[in-house]
Amino acid sequence: MPLDWDNVHLVVFDVDGTLYRQRPLRIKMARDILLHTLLKRDLNVVAVLARYRRIRERLGDEEAIDFERALISQTAAATANSPDRVRAIVSEWVERRPLKYLAACRYPGLPQLFAGLRRSGKSIGILSDYPAEAKLEALGLSANYVVFAGDEGIGVLKPHPRGLESLIATAGVKPQQTVLIGDRADRDGIVARRAGAQALIRSSKPIEGWRTFARFDDALFSPFLVSS
Repeated sequence: MPLDWDNVHLVVFDVDGTLYRQRPLRIKMARDILLHTLLKRDLNVVAVLARYRRIRERLGDEEAIDFERALISQTAAATANSPDRVRAIVSEWVERRPLKYLAACRYPGLPQLFAGLRRSGKSIGILSDYPAEAKLEALGLSANYVVFAGDEGIGVLKPHPRGLESLIATAGVKPQQTVLIGDRADRDGIVARRAGAQALIRSSKPIEGWRTFARFDDALFSPFLVSS
Protein backbone atom coordinates (compact mmCIF):
# COMPACT_ATOMS: atom_id res chain seq x y z
CA MET A 1 0.00 0.00 0.00
CA PRO A 2 1.23 3.55 -0.68
CA LEU A 3 2.26 5.64 2.28
CA ASP A 4 0.20 8.75 3.08
CA TRP A 5 3.10 11.16 3.49
CA ASP A 6 0.74 14.11 4.05
CA ASN A 7 -0.16 12.66 7.45
CA VAL A 8 3.46 11.91 8.41
CA HIS A 9 5.17 14.55 10.54
CA LEU A 10 8.12 12.60 11.97
CA VAL A 11 10.42 10.30 9.99
CA VAL A 12 12.67 8.20 12.22
CA PHE A 13 15.70 6.33 10.91
CA ASP A 14 17.60 3.43 12.38
CA VAL A 15 21.36 3.79 11.78
CA ASP A 16 23.31 0.54 11.43
CA GLY A 17 22.32 -1.29 8.25
CA THR A 18 19.83 1.45 7.35
CA LEU A 19 21.96 4.53 6.70
CA TYR A 20 25.05 2.64 5.58
CA ARG A 21 26.00 -0.72 4.08
CA GLN A 22 27.21 -3.04 6.79
CA ARG A 23 28.95 -5.63 4.62
CA PRO A 24 31.77 -3.39 3.27
CA LEU A 25 32.21 -1.88 6.74
CA ARG A 26 32.53 -5.34 8.28
CA ILE A 27 35.11 -6.31 5.67
CA LYS A 28 37.19 -3.23 6.44
CA MET A 29 36.92 -3.76 10.19
CA ALA A 30 37.72 -7.47 9.89
CA ARG A 31 40.90 -6.52 8.03
CA ASP A 32 41.87 -4.04 10.75
CA ILE A 33 41.16 -6.52 13.53
CA LEU A 34 43.15 -9.23 11.76
CA LEU A 35 46.11 -6.87 11.33
CA HIS A 36 45.91 -5.90 15.00
CA THR A 37 45.74 -9.56 16.04
CA LEU A 38 48.78 -10.49 13.96
CA LEU A 39 50.89 -7.51 15.02
CA LYS A 40 50.00 -7.72 18.70
CA ARG A 41 49.66 -11.50 18.83
CA ASP A 42 46.51 -10.89 20.81
CA LEU A 43 43.23 -12.76 20.29
CA ASN A 44 41.51 -10.93 23.12
CA VAL A 45 39.91 -8.24 20.95
CA VAL A 46 38.39 -10.88 18.67
CA ALA A 47 37.05 -12.87 21.61
CA VAL A 48 35.58 -9.84 23.37
CA LEU A 49 33.87 -8.43 20.27
CA ALA A 50 32.37 -11.78 19.27
CA ARG A 51 30.97 -12.44 22.74
CA TYR A 52 29.83 -8.81 23.13
CA ARG A 53 27.73 -8.97 19.96
CA ARG A 54 26.15 -12.31 20.86
CA ILE A 55 25.24 -11.13 24.35
CA ARG A 56 23.91 -7.83 23.02
CA GLU A 57 21.61 -9.63 20.60
CA ARG A 58 20.32 -11.88 23.39
CA LEU A 59 19.68 -8.94 25.71
CA GLY A 60 17.64 -7.34 22.93
CA ASP A 61 15.57 -10.51 22.62
CA GLU A 62 15.08 -10.53 26.38
CA GLU A 63 14.32 -6.78 26.47
CA ALA A 64 16.66 -6.52 29.43
CA ILE A 65 16.43 -3.29 31.42
CA ASP A 66 19.72 -1.48 32.11
CA PHE A 67 21.19 -3.58 29.30
CA GLU A 68 24.56 -1.80 29.15
CA ARG A 69 25.54 -2.77 32.67
CA ALA A 70 24.51 -6.38 32.06
CA LEU A 71 26.22 -6.42 28.65
CA ILE A 72 29.58 -5.26 29.99
CA SER A 73 29.52 -7.46 33.07
CA GLN A 74 28.47 -10.59 31.18
CA THR A 75 31.02 -10.03 28.42
CA ALA A 76 33.74 -9.48 31.02
CA ALA A 77 32.85 -12.68 32.85
CA ALA A 78 32.64 -14.72 29.65
CA THR A 79 36.05 -13.55 28.35
CA ALA A 80 37.98 -13.29 31.65
CA ASN A 81 38.46 -9.53 31.23
CA SER A 82 37.76 -6.66 33.60
CA PRO A 83 34.69 -4.52 32.82
CA ASP A 84 37.01 -1.57 32.20
CA ARG A 85 38.95 -3.57 29.63
CA VAL A 86 35.75 -4.60 27.86
CA ARG A 87 34.57 -0.99 27.77
CA ALA A 88 37.91 0.11 26.30
CA ILE A 89 37.79 -2.53 23.55
CA VAL A 90 34.19 -1.71 22.66
CA SER A 91 34.88 2.02 22.67
CA GLU A 92 37.82 1.60 20.32
CA TRP A 93 36.59 -1.10 17.93
CA VAL A 94 32.82 -0.61 17.91
CA GLU A 95 32.45 3.14 18.40
CA ARG A 96 35.63 4.93 17.21
CA ARG A 97 37.51 2.97 14.58
CA PRO A 98 34.58 2.38 12.19
CA LEU A 99 33.87 6.12 11.90
CA LYS A 100 36.51 6.76 9.25
CA TYR A 101 34.88 4.22 6.92
CA LEU A 102 31.26 5.27 7.27
CA ALA A 103 31.12 7.96 4.61
CA ALA A 104 32.27 5.50 1.93
CA CYS A 105 29.62 3.01 3.05
CA ARG A 106 26.69 5.45 3.18
CA TYR A 107 23.74 4.47 1.02
CA PRO A 108 23.25 6.65 -2.07
CA GLY A 109 20.50 9.24 -1.98
CA LEU A 110 20.38 9.88 1.74
CA PRO A 111 21.53 13.52 1.78
CA GLN A 112 18.95 14.29 -0.91
CA LEU A 113 16.22 12.47 1.00
CA PHE A 114 17.04 14.20 4.29
CA ALA A 115 17.02 17.58 2.51
CA GLY A 116 13.71 16.77 0.83
CA LEU A 117 12.10 15.74 4.10
CA ARG A 118 13.15 19.04 5.66
CA ARG A 119 11.83 21.03 2.68
CA SER A 120 8.50 19.29 3.16
CA GLY A 121 8.34 20.25 6.83
CA LYS A 122 8.99 16.77 8.20
CA SER A 123 11.04 16.33 11.37
CA ILE A 124 13.84 13.76 11.27
CA GLY A 125 14.58 11.45 14.17
CA ILE A 126 17.24 8.84 14.84
CA LEU A 127 16.60 5.73 16.95
CA SER A 128 19.67 3.55 17.44
CA ASP A 129 20.77 0.71 19.68
CA TYR A 130 24.30 2.17 19.51
CA PRO A 131 25.58 5.72 20.15
CA ALA A 132 24.64 7.63 17.01
CA GLU A 133 25.85 11.25 17.19
CA ALA A 134 29.41 10.58 15.97
CA LYS A 135 28.13 8.23 13.26
CA LEU A 136 25.74 10.86 11.93
CA GLU A 137 28.57 13.38 11.77
CA ALA A 138 30.77 10.88 9.93
CA LEU A 139 27.94 10.16 7.50
CA GLY A 140 27.39 13.86 6.84
CA LEU A 141 23.80 13.71 8.11
CA SER A 142 21.91 15.46 10.88
CA ALA A 143 18.59 15.00 12.65
CA ASN A 144 16.20 16.99 14.80
CA TYR A 145 16.04 14.30 17.48
CA VAL A 146 18.46 11.51 18.37
CA VAL A 147 17.70 8.71 20.81
CA PHE A 148 20.19 6.00 21.78
CA ALA A 149 19.00 2.89 23.64
CA GLY A 150 21.53 3.59 26.39
CA ASP A 151 20.29 7.12 27.06
CA GLU A 152 19.15 7.99 30.57
CA GLY A 153 15.51 7.06 30.92
CA ILE A 154 15.65 4.48 28.08
CA GLY A 155 18.09 1.69 29.01
CA VAL A 156 16.55 -1.02 26.82
CA LEU A 157 17.20 -2.24 23.28
CA LYS A 158 14.76 -2.66 20.41
CA PRO A 159 12.18 -4.10 19.98
CA HIS A 160 11.12 -2.62 23.33
CA PRO A 161 9.17 0.53 22.35
CA ARG A 162 10.47 2.83 25.11
CA GLY A 163 13.04 4.58 22.93
CA LEU A 164 10.65 5.25 20.07
CA GLU A 165 7.90 6.34 22.45
CA SER A 166 10.31 8.81 24.05
CA LEU A 167 11.36 10.17 20.66
CA ILE A 168 7.74 10.60 19.54
CA ALA A 169 6.86 12.40 22.78
CA THR A 170 9.86 14.73 22.46
CA ALA A 171 8.90 15.57 18.88
CA GLY A 172 5.37 16.37 20.00
CA VAL A 173 3.64 14.24 17.36
CA LYS A 174 1.25 11.30 17.48
CA PRO A 175 2.45 7.72 16.93
CA GLN A 176 0.32 7.37 13.80
CA GLN A 177 2.05 10.47 12.38
CA THR A 178 5.41 8.72 12.69
CA VAL A 179 7.26 6.43 10.27
CA LEU A 180 10.25 4.37 11.39
CA ILE A 181 12.67 3.39 8.62
CA GLY A 182 14.91 0.44 9.43
CA ASP A 183 16.47 -2.70 8.04
CA ARG A 184 15.19 -5.37 10.45
CA ALA A 185 11.53 -6.30 10.65
CA ASP A 186 12.19 -8.21 13.89
CA ARG A 187 13.65 -5.11 15.56
CA ASP A 188 12.69 -1.91 13.72
CA GLY A 189 9.39 -3.19 12.39
CA ILE A 190 8.21 -4.61 15.69
CA VAL A 191 9.24 -1.56 17.71
CA ALA A 192 7.24 0.64 15.32
CA ARG A 193 4.15 -1.52 15.63
CA ARG A 194 4.37 -1.68 19.39
CA ALA A 195 4.64 2.10 19.60
CA GLY A 196 1.70 2.58 17.22
CA ALA A 197 3.87 3.99 14.42
CA GLN A 198 4.24 2.95 10.79
CA ALA A 199 7.27 1.01 9.55
CA LEU A 200 9.31 0.95 6.35
CA ILE A 201 11.88 -1.83 6.04
CA ARG A 202 14.84 -1.52 3.69
CA SER A 203 15.14 -4.87 1.94
CA SER A 204 16.15 -6.06 -1.52
CA LYS A 205 13.28 -8.56 -1.40
CA PRO A 206 9.65 -8.25 -0.26
CA ILE A 207 8.91 -9.31 3.32
CA GLU A 208 5.44 -10.65 3.91
CA GLY A 209 3.42 -8.39 6.17
CA TRP A 210 5.76 -5.40 5.87
CA ARG A 211 6.05 -2.35 3.61
CA THR A 212 9.54 -2.53 2.08
CA PHE A 213 11.81 -0.56 -0.23
CA ALA A 214 15.15 -1.39 -1.83
CA ARG A 215 16.79 2.01 -2.35
CA PHE A 216 16.50 5.55 -1.07
CA ASP A 217 15.69 6.76 -4.59
CA ASP A 218 12.71 4.38 -4.66
CA ALA A 219 9.45 5.81 -6.02
CA LEU A 220 8.14 5.60 -2.45
CA PHE A 221 10.29 8.64 -1.63
CA SER A 222 9.57 10.56 -4.85
CA PRO A 223 7.67 13.38 -3.06
CA PHE A 224 10.98 14.41 -1.47
CA LEU A 225 13.41 13.88 -4.35
CA VAL A 226 14.05 16.66 -6.86
CA SER A 227 14.43 15.44 -10.41
CA SER A 228 17.68 16.38 -12.14
